[in-house]
Amino acid sequence: MRLVIARCSVDYAGKLTAHLPMAPRLILIKADGSVSIHADDRAYKPLNWMNPPCSLREEPFEENGAVARWTVTHGKSGERLILTIEEVLHDTSHELGLDPGLQKDGVEAHLQELLAEHITTLGDGWSLIRREFPTAIGPVDILCRDAGNATVAVEIKRRGEIDGVEQLTRYLELLNRDPHLAPVRGIFAAQEIRPQARVLAVDRGIHCVTLDYDALRGIEHEGTLF
Repeated sequence: MRLVIARCSVDYAGKLTAHLPMAPRLILIKADGSVSIHADDRAYKPLNWMNPPCSLREEPFEENGAVARWTVTHGKSGERLILTIEEVLHDTSHELGLDPGLQKDGVEAHLQELLAEHITTLGDGWSLIRREFPTAIGPVDILCRDAGNATVAVEIKRRGEIDGVEQLTRYLELLNRDPHLAPVRGIFAAQEIRPQARVLAVDRGIHCVTLDYDALRGIEHEGTLF
């Protein structure tokens, strides 16, 4: 990962246009080719970004006092991020290695195990395909089929936040590229789902399910469905 802190302006050129005026910003360039521009707020959300596949071209640029121009071009859409850099304050690269992935806490892991074992909790006639179904960006908690034999991806959280919906959205995008699985719809399941997360999920066609952990544990102990 390359981290650059620089005074820069950013122009997005695509279906729409957007401009960020000159200011100090953090630029993240990841090994997967993605580029994102951050300010010193907004937590994790970048001001602008380009997802892979994309390419970065760095070139000298001596107009209006700028020292360099970086052009990030998306390999499929042709959309561009143009960074005009006035001053580089920091530029360093780090090899992070293979990430072991998110480790779920005990409750989330047990919820996944219980729901997979009793998948008909989601509906009569449902069947499990696999827990931890692998994708290029990480495993889907549960992949299953509904009573109509349609594929369903289930993301499980203890507390449902917006980032969980975003995660499931990325999984669905990948899974729907597989003709053996598509069409794949999503279920966002949690003990508690925040209102903002529920609104985003509904907007993206994702169904929300509130899980009762104690009731699921009751299934485990009693061997009956509720």
